[in-house]
Amino acid sequence: MNIFLAGLVSWVLVPVAVVKGMGVRRTAPRLPPPRGRPRGQIGGGAPSIRLLVIGDSSAAGVGADRVEDTLGPQLGLCLHRMTGKTVSWRNAGANSAIAAQVRDHVVPHIEERDFTHVVVTVGTNDAKNYVTKSGFKKGFGGLLYAIHARWPEARVYWSPVISMADVPALTPSLAYILGLRVAIINATGRQLCRERYGAALDPLPVEGPGGFAVDGFHADANGYRHWAEHVARFIQNDRSLTPDG
Repeated sequence: MNIFLAGLVSWVLVPVAVVKGMGVRRTAPRLPPPRGRPRGQIGGGAPSIRLLVIGDSSAAGVGADRVEDTLGPQLGLCLHRMTGKTVSWRNAGANSAIAAQVRDHVVPHIEERDFTHVVVTVGTNDAKNYVTKSGFKKGFGGLLYAIHARWPEARVYWSPVISMADVPALTPSLAYILGLRVAIINATGRQLCRERYGAALDPLPVEGPGGFAVDGFHADANGYRHWAEHVARFIQNDRSLTPDG
């Protein structure tokens, strides 16, 4: 289905999405961020790789019990094992944030200016909140520009939204409807990355419900580990484990 048709069908199905979404909200627990400081280092001495994971609740590590089990430190560990280099990492995420909110409220509050690699996790909330294609272009495109302006030497990677059919919390009908919105977000996001200093990863392949937290929506420790390994392989193949490639 092309993007135009996906948008049209999804808007026709808004009443179904609202009813089904309310049912999910009633039954799914709301999880807090994990325990621990959202920054750290793997290895000794001055870090050669300085990693920022920025975005929505997944960047904050919601779904994991400990911050050590979230995407940032697990990706840092993968990169450390691949290179032997010291890696510093920082998580910076906001619950339920769309791309425009990360641009406006997260980026300005990160004080470090020397990141070498930035991984962006946004799009899921834009999809489920029915942010329009033009709205996402403005929000995510502006976020990419803001990241590049603040950290011009960093390699920037965006992790697209996973298949909604793989999310345990969603009913099949709701997964289908949100999948239409995800198709719009992912296609638009890939185009923006090509134009605005970013690289879009392949969507994360989901290997069953075992990698999800108790809410059936966020990743758990195993899910974040799987995600980190996926991102690390992409960065390694991109030959960008140092800013010089």
